[in-house]
Amino acid sequence: MGDMTNSDFYTKNQRNDSNHEGGFGCSLMELRSLMELRGTEAVVRIQEDYGSTEGLCQRLKTSPTEGLDGVATDLDKRREVFGQNLIPPKKPKTFLQLVWEALQDVTLIILEIAALISLGLSFYQPPGEGSESCGTANAGAEDEGEAEAGWIEGAAILLSVVCVVLVTAFNDWSKEKQFRGLQSRIEQEQKFQVVRGGQVIQLPVADILVGDIAQIKYGDLLPADGILIQGNDLKIDESSLTGESDHVRKAADKDPMLLSGTHVMEGSGRMLVTAVGVNSQTGIIFTLLGAGGEEEEKKEKKVKKQDGAAAMEMQPLKSAEGGEADDKEKKKASVSKKEKSVLQGKLTKLAVQIGKAGLVMSAITVIILVLYFAIDNFVVLKRPWLPECSPIYIQYFVKFFIIGVTVLVVAVPEGLPLAVTISLAYSVKKMMKDNNLVRHLDACETMGNATAICSDKTGTLTTNRMTAVQCYVGDVHYKVIPDPSSIPPKTLDILVNAISLNSAYTTKILPPDKEGGLPKQVGNKTECGLLGLVLDLKRDYQTIRNQIPEEKLYKVYTFNSVRKSMSTVIKHPDGSFRMYSKGASEIVLKKCTRILNETGEERVFRPRDRDEMVKKVIEPMACNGLRTICVAYRDFPADPEPNWDDENNILTELTAICVVGIEDPVRPEVPDAIKKCQRAGITVRMVTGDNINTARAIAIKCGIIHPGEDFLCIDGKEFNRRIRNEKGEVEQERIDKVWPKLRVLARSSPTDKHTLVKGIIDSTMGDQRQVVAVTGDGTNDGPALKKADVGFAMGIAGTDVAKEASDIILTDDNFSSIVKAVMWGRNVYDSISKFLQFQLTVNVVAVIVAFTGACITQDSPLKAVQMLWVNLIMDTFASLALATEPPTESLLMRKPYGRNKPLISSTMTKNILGHGVYQLIIIFTLLFVGEQIFDIDSGRHAPLHSPPSEHYTIIFNTFVMMQLFNEINARKIHGERNVFDGIFRNPIFCSIVLGTFAIQIVIVQFGGKPFSCSPLDLDKWMWCVFLGLGELVWGQVISTIPNSKLRFLRGAGQLSKKDEMPEEEMNEDQEEIDHAERELRRGQILWFRGLNRIQTQIEVVNTFKSGTSFQGALRRQSSTTSQNQDVTNVSSPSHVSLCNALSSPTSTVAAPSGQC
Repeated sequence: MGDMTNSDFYTKNQRNDSNHEGGFGCSLMELRSLMELRGTEAVVRIQEDYGSTEGLCQRLKTSPTEGLDGVATDLDKRREVFGQNLIPPKKPKTFLQLVWEALQDVTLIILEIAALISLGLSFYQPPGEGSESCGTANAGAEDEGEAEAGWIEGAAILLSVVCVVLVTAFNDWSKEKQFRGLQSRIEQEQKFQVVRGGQVIQLPVADILVGDIAQIKYGDLLPADGILIQGNDLKIDESSLTGESDHVRKAADKDPMLLSGTHVMEGSGRMLVTAVGVNSQTGIIFTLLGAGGEEEEKKEKKVKKQDGAAAMEMQPLKSAEGGEADDKEKKKASVSKKEKSVLQGKLTKLAVQIGKAGLVMSAITVIILVLYFAIDNFVVLKRPWLPECSPIYIQYFVKFFIIGVTVLVVAVPEGLPLAVTISLAYSVKKMMKDNNLVRHLDACETMGNATAICSDKTGTLTTNRMTAVQCYVGDVHYKVIPDPSSIPPKTLDILVNAISLNSAYTTKILPPDKEGGLPKQVGNKTECGLLGLVLDLKRDYQTIRNQIPEEKLYKVYTFNSVRKSMSTVIKHPDGSFRMYSKGASEIVLKKCTRILNETGEERVFRPRDRDEMVKKVIEPMACNGLRTICVAYRDFPADPEPNWDDENNILTELTAICVVGIEDPVRPEVPDAIKKCQRAGITVRMVTGDNINTARAIAIKCGIIHPGEDFLCIDGKEFNRRIRNEKGEVEQERIDKVWPKLRVLARSSPTDKHTLVKGIIDSTMGDQRQVVAVTGDGTNDGPALKKADVGFAMGIAGTDVAKEASDIILTDDNFSSIVKAVMWGRNVYDSISKFLQFQLTVNVVAVIVAFTGACITQDSPLKAVQMLWVNLIMDTFASLALATEPPTESLLMRKPYGRNKPLISSTMTKNILGHGVYQLIIIFTLLFVGEQIFDIDSGRHAPLHSPPSEHYTIIFNTFVMMQLFNEINARKIHGERNVFDGIFRNPIFCSIVLGTFAIQIVIVQFGGKPFSCSPLDLDKWMWCVFLGLGELVWGQVISTIPNSKLRFLRGAGQLSKKDEMPEEEMNEDQEEIDHAERELRRGQILWFRGLNRIQTQIEVVNTFKSGTSFQGALRRQSSTTSQNQDVTNVSSPSHVSLCNALSSPTSTVAAPSGQC
C-alpha cells in the first residue's frame, strides 16, 4: 500500500516538475495523449483531469471568450514549450544532387565515354610512329608537330558536357526554388480567425499557438488540433485521418475532439487549440513517415481525401525514398486525377520520334565512316593491319564514334523539357501579377486549350457586395428600402431580431477603410446584405447580439446546400422558444402557413396566396436580377420541449415576416471579359444556386446569353429530369442532348455541377474532347473542381476545401483574371511551338550536314565541340529567348487548338523545310566550292590532328549566323509577315541574340584548336553575316507560298485518338493507381498483345490445316473478346479490328489443336 502512495506521489511530483519549466498547468505529452482519445473517453478524461474545458483553459492560461492576451513574451514562451504550427519542410535537393541527376542523361554519358577514350588515346604514344606502312593514318600529324594537341578535342567535349550539365542543374535548382517560393506563398495566404485579447483577428496559420481560441466555420480546413468549447450543429469530415467518409457530429459534451487536416462540413463553433505543428495528429503521422515537407503534406491530404487510410499506407513509399522525380512529376503521380497534359503528351511523342530518327542517322553515319575507312585502307590500298598501327586506327575509329555521337546529340532535342519548364515557370511567375496563383504547373498550359468555362455567379461574375434594394413587408412591395416609420413597429422589431440573431456572429459590417468608401462587409455576403437592411432601417444589430451572445443561442441549424436555409432557436425567460429562419424565398415560403399583415398581426397564408406572391413579388424581383430571401419565425411552447433533431417537424408552419430583394451588381469588367472568351471560342456557362429568373437576368447583363439566341436556361430539377433515365441513372447520350445549348443552370446542387462537368468532359460528340474549366468557392464545389481539367478557386471568398481541390487560385476572385489565364496558357503553347520550329530547323540541317559531310569527306564539317555549342544555342538559349515572349491580346482572336491538333502545324512544317533547304544549299556550296569562292585552302580530307582550317571555320560561322537570324523568324508561327513585331517588349530575347553573337565572335577569333576555329578577317565576317541575313529575306519568300500548294505537309507530334485515352481513363474507378502498378499493367498489356498475336497465328494456321471454316474459329472467339477489350484498345488502330476479332484468352493456347 505504502509503495503505491509513494509511487503515486512520485508521478505527481514528476508531473509538477515538468510543468514548472513552462509555467503551464499541463505538459506537451499530456496534451498529446489527450488528443489521441475520441468521443466520450475524451469527455471523461477532460472531466477527470481538468474538471472541464474551462479548467483546461485556465491551466493553459487562456480565456474561452477573450482568448490569449497577445503579450509577446507569453507567445514566445508558448512557442518554446508547445512548438510552432508548422511541419518542417523536406530538405530541397542540393545543387550537387541536381548535377548528378543531370549527368544521368544517356547522350551525355555516351559523349563522356567517347571523350575519355579520345583523351586516353591521345596520350598513348604508339611505337610504330614513323612507319610509313600505316599510311594515311598518321600523315600530317607530324608536319605540324601538333600531335600533343590531340587531347584538346577530348577535353573540349568534356568541358561542353560540363556546361550542359551545369545549365540543366541550375535550371532545375531555380525551378525548385521558385516552386518552394510559390508553396510558401500559398502557405502564407492561408489565414485563420482567432480570438486574441477579445478581438477577432485573421492570423496566418503558422502563427497559431497552443491556448489560442480559434473560430471555426463551414468550409474551414482545421489548422491545428483542439477541443470544442462551443459549437452549433458542427459536422466534420475526418476522412483525411480515419478514412471514414461519414461526417462526424461534434458537440462540446459528446465528442469535442477536433483534429488538424479535417474539414468543417457544416456549422460553426469555437475551439481551444491544444496541439500544433509536429505534435498535432497530422504532424505525428508526418513524423512517422519521416516525410515532412509542405508539398507532400498538400498532396497527402489530396490523396487521402479520396482514398483515406489505404492511401495513407501507400503514400509513404514515395516520400520515404526522397522522391526521385522532380516536383512536377510528384504532383502528377500523387494526383492522378489529371491525365498527362495535352502539351506533354504531344511533346513526349514528338521527342521519341525525333530521338529514334537521330539514333538511326548516327548509327548509319558511324557504319559508313568505318566501312569507308576500312575499304579504302585495307581493300583498295591493300595495306596489312600492322600491330604497331592499331592505336592509330583505333584513334580513327574513336573519331568516327565521336562524330556519330555528335550527330545524335544534335538530333535529340534535349532542350524541349527545358523550354517547357522555362516557359511554364516564367508564365507562372507573371501570372501571379495577373492575380492567378498557379498550384499545378501544367494547369496554366491546359487553360490555353479550354473550350468551356462553368462559372459560379456570386463573387465571380458579380462583385459579391450584397445590398438590399427592395422588400415586401406588411403586404406592401417597396421598390426602395422604406422609411422605418412606415413599417408596423411590431413587425419591425421581429424583423430586426430575426436578422441580427439568425446570422453568423462573425458576419459584420465595419466602417469603410478610407473616407467616402463603402462600408466593409466581413463574413457571409448575403447576411451582410440583410444586416445592411437593419442599418438602413436605423437600427443597430450589435446591441441585440450583445443582449443574446452566441453561447446563449439554444440551437442553430446552419446553412447547407441541402437545407438552403438557416434557423436559430432562442429561449425566452419564460421558458418558451422562438425560432427565426431565413433562406431562399421559394423554399421558406413553402413552409409558411401564416404571414404578418399591414398591422403586424398574423393572418393565414394559403398556397394560392403563395402562388400569387411568387407571381407578383418574387418573379419581378428575380427578373431584375435580385436574389430573394424570405425571413420567417415560429414560436414553440416551453412544455413539452420539441424534439429539435426532428427537423422536418420543426421547420414547418412558419410565419413569414418579409421577403427581401438583394442586389449583387455585375462586376464592371465582366461583360467585356465574357465577350473576349466567346471571341476566343470558349463557351461560358453559369452554374448557380440562385433562382432561375435572377440567374437569367444576370446572365443577360453579363452577355452570357443574348435575347433571340437558341439556348437553354434550366434549373437543377429540370436538368436532372432531362439527363436521367427511368431508373434515375445519368445517361451520357441524354447529357449530350442538353449541354451544347445549356448556358444557365440555376438552383443547382453541387452534384449537378459535378454531373455537368463530367458530362461535358466525357462527351464524344464533337471531333474534339472538350477541355473544361470550372470556378468554385464553396466546400461543395470540391468534386467539380477536382473533376474539371482546370479548377479555379476563389482566393478571397473561397473556402480552404475549394482551394485544396483547385489548380489555380484567383487571388482577386475576378472573372477577368480567368481570361488572363487563357491568354497565358495559349502563350505557353505558342512559345513551345516557336521553339520547336527553330530547334527542328537546326536539327534537320545539322544532322544532314554532319551525315553527308561525314560520308563524303570522312569528317564532319561541324566538329563535336562546335556541334555542342550549336546545341547550347539552340537548346538552352533559344528556349530562354523564345519561351519568354509576353502574351498579346491577339492570342484571344483565335479558336482553341484542341487536343488532336498537331504540335507542328503545316505552316511550321513549311517554315522548317523551307529554311532547312536554304541553309543546306548555302552550307553545301561552302563545303564543296567554298575554297574557290574565298580563294583559301580546302579543309576537306584533312588528316587527324591537323590544325583548324579557315574553310571549315567559315562554314561553322555561317551556320551559326543563319541560326541567329532564323531565331528572329521563329518568333512568328502563324505565317505573319512582320517578324520584328513587338521584339523590344522582350528584353530577354534581344539580350540573348546579341549575347550569342558576341560569344560567337570570341569563339571564332580566339577559339583556336579546342573549337577547331581559325580567325577570320572582316571581309569574310561580312560574308557570313550577309548569308545569315539572307534567312530573313528567305523567310518572307516562304510565307508567300500558300499552304494549299503544299498538300504533302503533315503536322507532326499529333495525339491520335488512342493516345488520348491514357490508361487512367480505363480505370476511372480505381483512380489512385500507383505508378509502378501502371508500369506493370503496361507490361502486361504488351505481353498479352504478344501472346494474342502468337495465338492468332497458331489458330489461323490450325484452322487452315484442319480445313474448318475460318468463320467458325472467329465466332468461337468473339465471346472472349470482351475480356481482352482493354488489351486490344492499346494496339494500333489498323490492327484493332483484326485483333478484336481474333484475340482470345490464354486458355485457347492450351486447347488441343484438334479443337480448332
